[in-house]
Amino acid sequence: MRPNAPVPARAHGSAPPGLHVAADGSEPHPPPREPDLPADRSQAILETTKKVGAVLKRAGHRFALAGSVAVYAQGGSARGGLQHDADFCVLPEDAEAVAAALRDAGLTVRVPPEDWLLKTTCLGQDVDIIFELSYGPVTAELLDRADDLPVDSVQMPVLSATDLLVGLNSAFSEHHCDFGAVLPVARALREKVDWTEVRRRCGDRPMPAAFLYLLERLNVIEEEGQGERQGEDR
Repeated sequence: MRPNAPVPARAHGSAPPGLHVAADGSEPHPPPREPDLPADRSQAILETTKKVGAVLKRAGHRFALAGSVAVYAQGGSARGGLQHDADFCVLPEDAEAVAAALRDAGLTVRVPPEDWLLKTTCLGQDVDIIFELSYGPVTAELLDRADDLPVDSVQMPVLSATDLLVGLNSAFSEHHCDFGAVLPVARALREKVDWTEVRRRCGDRPMPAAFLYLLERLNVIEEEGQGERQGEDR
């Protein structure tokens, strides 16, 4: 609406915005409410993760849990809530077979405009089936490095802490550079991460390098080469 523009008058007897007038002219009633989110969204995402993970295990497909639930399984905190959805990595050549297994389990699989994942919904929560990450396609080697961990009582393969940090760090760009969201993950998983490998795989690009420098300045990780220098001083 333009500044200082007059508010249009409502016709006599019409309903205020957001209300619907009944066909018989009776009192207006509010529009139907959207379903409420589960009381504990994080637990709902965990339940979804367990169900989809069990489907993929029964079907014999190779996969690894990714995203915020993988961070939680690796030792990160769920305080503040798990983010958005459940993420699973699968091989590109297995994507169609995985989709078929999910459909056989009664889930509807959607093909979004993005050409690197499939989507479904389970127990009211979104699920992403990812076959290409920020740094390249999902590979057998990536899945081989996954750790078999309990996810709220269900064992399943989970991306290694190093691969999780490589993925998060590689996603930084001039258009997406939220260091604050990744900093707690780096703090929580720092003892499990091979930081030399993280630097090797993504530290030559400006935004990932800037994040690694921030971690050094905050004493989350050692400065590059510090361990070698300490060894030489002995």
